[in-house]
Amino acid sequence: MNASVETPAGEAPEAERSRHSRARPVASWREHHGWSAAASLRRLAARPFGTLLTVAVMGLALALPLTFYLLLGNVQHLGDALGRNPAIGVFLQPGQPGATAQLLAKQIGERPDVATVTLKTPQQGMDELSKMQGFSDALRSLDDNPLPYVLVVQPKDGLDATAVGHLTDDLRALHGVDMVQDSGSWRQRLDALLGVGDRAVLILAGLLALAALLVVGNTVRVDIASRAEEIGVLMLVGASRAFVRRPYLYAGIWYGLFSGVLAVLLALLVEWSLAGPVAQLSQAYGGTLRVGGLPPWLLLAVPLAAAALGWLGARLVSAWQLRKAA
Repeated sequence: MNASVETPAGEAPEAERSRHSRARPVASWREHHGWSAAASLRRLAARPFGTLLTVAVMGLALALPLTFYLLLGNVQHLGDALGRNPAIGVFLQPGQPGATAQLLAKQIGERPDVATVTLKTPQQGMDELSKMQGFSDALRSLDDNPLPYVLVVQPKDGLDATAVGHLTDDLRALHGVDMVQDSGSWRQRLDALLGVGDRAVLILAGLLALAALLVVGNTVRVDIASRAEEIGVLMLVGASRAFVRRPYLYAGIWYGLFSGVLAVLLALLVEWSLAGPVAQLSQAYGGTLRVGGLPPWLLLAVPLAAAALGWLGARLVSAWQLRKAA
């Protein structure tokens, strides 16, 4: 025996109408967003020369901080290759036996801020000097080897100038150490210059981002002013400000997105142009240099950030223009 539950007359159609009434505004909102995005793109394509000029100006403005960031990173790589974090030479007192030198090397190597310790014997030092021009004859006249044991201490990667300075002071205080050779002052100058460069890139990026925002804002302002009559008619028939300004917001997004892509392409072009000269310089330094490229996350973030910047510029200007027109 089949059992069924009867629905009161009119209840099902009423529920269906309620669902349709709730879905209709969402579908209309989504449809208008799609129309606004397509319409704004068609408007940009209708005036290609003006669009290309705006995108080119914004793209160049956004490419400048990317280029400086790329160059700053390569300067840092060059400093590393030329000895930004060089080994520290620890010269023991003359006459120290080899066993004492080995014990001291083991003690230093156990420090957490030391990567490696290499022991150079007096004979190895003498062999290195004999290979230098002008020293071979003078060394033959010596009765004995006056060179001491030398410990070549390599600090761990990532240590700043302050940490390396503390390490150098500790090495000088060790018993049996005669002299510690370290180019700490040069390292501090390089770190300071790189810090100034980082700050300059941030300031430049902020100023040029503001310039890009103003370019988008002025372009959208001119576009709204040229369509003042059309906007007035829309607002007379009851269109909301959000409805009217939506195409202009998408125009700002398109400007920002296209200029961000152009900025990334220009930065990649600069990176590619540096590859050849850096390769030649790397050969001169035994292949230790390389081009430090822009990270992939930054290449992806620039167009998205530029699109958000374009939206913000269009949002501010369109809200101000529509308030004036109301």
